[in-house]
Amino acid sequence: MDVENLKTSEERLELAGKLAEKFKERSQYNPCSNGHFPFENIAELKETGYTSWTVPKRYGGKDITLFELVRLQEKIAEGDGPTALSIGWHLGIVKNLDEKKLWKEELYGKICEEIMKGSLLNGAATERATGSPTRGGRPETIARKTDKGWQLNGRKTYTTMSPVLDYFIVSASVEPGCEIGNFLVPRAAKGVSIEETWDCIAMSETGSHDLILEDVIIPEEYYVETFTPGKKGANGWLLHIPACYLGIAEAAKDYAVNFAKAYRPNSIEGTIIELPAVRKKIGEMELELMRSRYFLYAVAKQWDDSEEKDRKKMAPQLGAAKMTVTNAAINVLDLAMRVVGAKSLSASNPLQKYYRDVRAGLHNPPMDDMTIELLAKRAET
Repeated sequence: MDVENLKTSEERLELAGKLAEKFKERSQYNPCSNGHFPFENIAELKETGYTSWTVPKRYGGKDITLFELVRLQEKIAEGDGPTALSIGWHLGIVKNLDEKKLWKEELYGKICEEIMKGSLLNGAATERATGSPTRGGRPETIARKTDKGWQLNGRKTYTTMSPVLDYFIVSASVEPGCEIGNFLVPRAAKGVSIEETWDCIAMSETGSHDLILEDVIIPEEYYVETFTPGKKGANGWLLHIPACYLGIAEAAKDYAVNFAKAYRPNSIEGTIIELPAVRKKIGEMELELMRSRYFLYAVAKQWDDSEEKDRKKMAPQLGAAKMTVTNAAINVLDLAMRVVGAKSLSASNPLQKYYRDVRAGLHNPPMDDMTIELLAKRAET
């Protein structure tokens, strides 16, 4: 396939499928080998141009829709969930910055040019003291104006894809004063370092280590945005999160079905795929996936088809899609493991890793309780 001239969404989806097959072959399922960042996978995503597909066409990208992004991320996750979740943050942020025009065009264009050459970025907003940034905590990372530019000091947790990021979008409290803003921090800046703290058993390969900032000086124009914590509004790009968990669940279903087709215990004639109890679980998995896919795709298309004023009202739908899909993925994994039985708990079996990885979805934004509250408010209006 000529990766330089992928003109249609179906061609791009076909490429994502081929990449996913390669990623699956590389996946390490044994918990004892957890934590190996997928350098090869990320390198191939960059080589094929995948990491630039949300860049606007005016800067040489594909400017793909949210609907296409969701489908692509789902496919990549079928091959390797941590790879999909990691690159999803980068792709989504680039898309969101253009949709909402959050940065000055000159700086955004400069970063897009870097992305076209292979640069990667992600946000760094979480801190131990504040918990999830969506809860509204004030960052303890501090930014102070100096005669050389902005000086940043602090520590950020859960900095996904930290081993390969070229830029960090860091939230910080601006002193003196009460402002809170985002700052663009190049990895090459003096005082930037990564402390390898990530020891999570779910999504262990995302390299979500701590970002350390010690007297980091950045240009004045790298103060890119002022915002109120916990009040960033509707963010369609975050649908990359449920898309990832949907892809993992699809991979789990496929594994369980193939296992059931092949497993022949001597207590029965034929394979277990013929047993009513097994068929019931397979049908239930398919229903969960079908329902999730229709919901997720419909919300993504609604976002693509809506004007900005209508998008601002979509937080309940976006949250509901994430909550529905993520919890469905957990249910699918439970059913798949029941089909496969005790073998699913083997360290070398992919299901136990899929199960650990989908559990991480409960802790990605927005959280279930916040979504339920949004839906309650929607019902009251």
